[in-house]
Order: sequence, then structure tokens, then C-alpha cells
Amino acid sequence: MRAGRARWLPAVAALNAILALTFGTFAVHGLPPGQARDWIMTGVLFQLPHAAAVFAVLAWRPGREGRIGAWGLALGSLVFATVLDALALGAPRWVAALAPIGGTTMMLAWTWIGGLALIGDRLPGAGVPRDPPQ
Repeated sequence: MRAGRARWLPAVAALNAILALTFGTFAVHGLPPGQARDWIMTGVLFQLPHAAAVFAVLAWRPGREGRIGAWGLALGSLVFATVLDALALGAPRWVAALAPIGGTTMMLAWTWIGGLALIGDRLPGAGVPRDPPQ
């Protein structure tokens, strides 16, 4: 993979973290208790840990298969949290219909990552060093 392309995934994960921190701080300090604050805090609850999980998956499984799962986590949490943030800022209620796209993407990514864990290093080209034969 070219170095320029390899930077996008960590950059999106970092963007997730920045957005989670920004909106979380805004909600706690700038919004009264209520639905808008709850929407933002729910987004933060999903977005921030998934941003960290992207880096963990990339370290654990640096190959293509790991990047597939990490992209799912990054994009799914970005969509899910962004929808909730938009609702809190006054977007029309139909925008809420987009949140399940992000949630489903995160679930599929975790399913993919779980499958990688079960397969272990038996997957050809998984980017995981194999133990030497004994």
C-alpha cells in the first residue's frame, strides 16, 4: 500500500476522536440536560472507543484484513455519531434513519474482526507472522 493511502485510516480515526471530544465537551458545558445532550453523549460513547479500537486493530492485524475491520469501525462510528450530533443541533428527524447504517457497519466490522481472531494466522496473506515449524 502506498504511504499516502495508509494515512487515511488513522486520520479518520483521529478525526473521530477529535469530534467525540469536541461534541462531548460542548454537550457537557453548553447544553442543558435533555434529549440533545443525550444524543451527543450517546454518540461520544460509541465514537471515542471505536477511534481507539481502530489503532488497536491496525497494530494487531496490520494487513489488508485488519484494515477492512478498522475501516468499518472508523466509518461506522463516524456515521452513527455524526447523525446523533446533527439531530442535537436541530437536523430534521428523518436524519435519524441514517444512524442504523453506522451501527450496522460497526457490528459487521466487529463480526469481521472476531472472525479474524478465530481464524488466527491460517488466513493466507493476513499480514500476521507465522510461528516457525517445530
